[in-house]
Amino acid sequence: MEEIKNPLLQIDALCGGYKSFNLKQIGFTLEKGDFACIIGPNGSGKSTLVKMLLGDLKRSSGKMLLEGKELSAMPVRQKAQTIAVVTQHIEDTSMSVLEYVLLGRLPYRELFQFFEKREDVAKAEKYMELTGILKYRDQPLSSLSGGERQLAAMARALTQEPKLLLLDEPTSQLDICHQVQVLDLVRELNCELGLTVLMIIHDLNLASSYCNKLLLLNGGKLHTQGAPDEVLQFSIIEEVYKTVVVTRPNPVTGRPTVFLVPRHQIEKLKKERE
Repeated sequence: MEEIKNPLLQIDALCGGYKSFNLKQIGFTLEKGDFACIIGPNGSGKSTLVKMLLGDLKRSSGKMLLEGKELSAMPVRQKAQTIAVVTQHIEDTSMSVLEYVLLGRLPYRELFQFFEKREDVAKAEKYMELTGILKYRDQPLSSLSGGERQLAAMARALTQEPKLLLLDEPTSQLDICHQVQVLDLVRELNCELGLTVLMIIHDLNLASSYCNKLLLLNGGKLHTQGAPDEVLQFSIIEEVYKTVVVTRPNPVTGRPTVFLVPRHQIEKLKKERE
């Protein structure tokens, strides 16, 4: 595992999971301000890893340290103040957008506090404005589009004012316009606020475009980690995903872009060479 002097998140020899599937010796570190993506085929362990970080799954061995403190020993309240999560499935609720976003302040509520303080509402409105949903503050969350709900969920997570933001496939059900909108926002927060982000994503090209570090899982193991140009090499992708690809630098960003090669095109090339 790479050594970083003062990492925000340090995972060392992490093992555990389910009876039928286990993570094996996962190790990586994230510095403050990293924007890292967890990638890999279906069933490679991406969601299992995030569930372990959140404490939803127990590990059998290994360490999970946040700012040098063991995650499992953290009080629930402190953990909720430090880590926020946005999933791909946003609740369909009739509560207003403001009420939904204010749920992010629950970890900061004092004993016998039944109503939000002015500063809580101010923080919620601040992040609703930042995510562009303040205009919907009094509308039911259920009346918003899928992309707008993702932005509301982002605002709720930011209202927690976490040090680490976990995103579980936040763009999986969005069109390309809303994918870019959500990820542009995350990148802006990452750069301007120094927010550390760890995101599960299936789209390798989005991962390449936005992240500075990729963690490629395969079969419960960390196959490769590093910068996009170190991980998204055609030989690595073909080995892990079992499909033929071509990789080329994006003409604008210079980052690797992955092109799929359909099977019928491969067969056509074979015939042409015979």
